[in-house]
Amino acid sequence: MLMEEVFERLREFQEILTKRVGIEKDVEDIPKALLAQEEVLARIKKSYVERNLEFEQTEGRVKEYRGQLAEAEMSREGAEKQMDSIKTQREYEVLNKEIRDATEKEHQLRKDLQKEERVLAEIEDALRRDESMIKLQEAEIQEKSTRTNAERDSKIAEISSLRTQEERASSGIEKEVLFKFERIIRSKQGLGIVPVKGSVCTGCYMILPAQFVNEVRSGSKIIFCPYCSRVLYFEESDNDASDQLFVDIESGSLSDLEDYAEEGEEDSYDDDDGDGEKEGMDDGDNN
Repeated sequence: MLMEEVFERLREFQEILTKRVGIEKDVEDIPKALLAQEEVLARIKKSYVERNLEFEQTEGRVKEYRGQLAEAEMSREGAEKQMDSIKTQREYEVLNKEIRDATEKEHQLRKDLQKEERVLAEIEDALRRDESMIKLQEAEIQEKSTRTNAERDSKIAEISSLRTQEERASSGIEKEVLFKFERIIRSKQGLGIVPVKGSVCTGCYMILPAQFVNEVRSGSKIIFCPYCSRVLYFEESDNDASDQLFVDIESGSLSDLEDYAEEGEEDSYDDDDGDGEKEGMDDGDNN
């Protein structure tokens, strides 16, 4: 297989793979919106349980106040009935104090009861809102779950189709090259093969030595950029002559680059699972 055909297949493979990676990311993200809504529902249900407990406690206090109020009313009414049968001033004073005390207690209990009844009514309203919200959320989650599953199945089918296209596009290219190329695409935002223009890698815009550029220009094997690890191919530009002179003066030889690359590539592939050495493959190896 000619190297130009290899590069063309890699570009096609890159386009398909980039699309597949994007869809796979969508598939991963699909459940997240549903999960967020389920968490909202869980919080509402927790709030409902807590409010329901508060409702029961408040309802118990209301019943207690009502019982105490009834007792206070009976005590006052009993004391008032005894007024007609008193005979001495002392009896009057004692009975009158009993009536006042019963009246004050009755008044305070009525105030407390009214306060608790208001709280009870507010909690009851909140419980009704929670119940309504829970039903709404459950219906939405059910609907979204059905829609999400259908969307997920559709995307998984599309991913399967893209994998078939990848196999066709990558036919004849070594598995090792494809493995490294896929890792590069995933770590370099979908860009795994770039041209060298003049003396510059257009993936990372680093200046490359003249000898290295000549190897890329020859197109005899797959060469990876020592800085960004992308696959390189040469592309003619109007400034090749001046770029070549600049490279001869500033960039030195390929051996200078290799000294730097031993450290630079190691750093580069720390982000790509630690396997970023400069690599080249003969055309014969790719068939």
